[in-house]
Amino acid sequence: MSAQPDHVLPPATPPAPAAAAQLLEALRADRRAGRWAPAFEADWARALEDSRHSYSLSPLHDVVRTWQARLAAAPAVDAFIASGYDDSDGVALEDILPPRAAR
Repeated sequence: MSAQPDHVLPPATPPAPAAAAQLLEALRADRRAGRWAPAFEADWARALEDSRHSYSLSPLHDVVRTWQARLAAAPAVDAFIASGYDDSDGVALEDILPPRAAR
C-alpha cells in the first residue's frame, strides 16, 4: 500500500520572465492604477525579500499569478457593481454558517 495521493495536481507553470513588468504596465494603465500599482509593488517587494531568504522564485510567481487573476476579474467585478449589486440568486451567509456561540 502506498501513502501517495491518487490525485496529484500538475505543478503550476511559472510565469514568463517579463510577466511582472507587463503586469505592472497593465496595472498602471488601469483606472485603478492609483491603488493597484502601489499595492502590486508592495506585494512584489515582500515576495522579493521572501525569495532572497528562501532561494525560491515561488513567492514572486505567486504574486504575479494573484495579480493577473485580479486584473482578469476586474471587468466582471465592474459589471456586478454596475448591475446594482444584484445578488438575488445568492445564498444568505446566515444560512450556510453555523450559529455563533453566545459570548
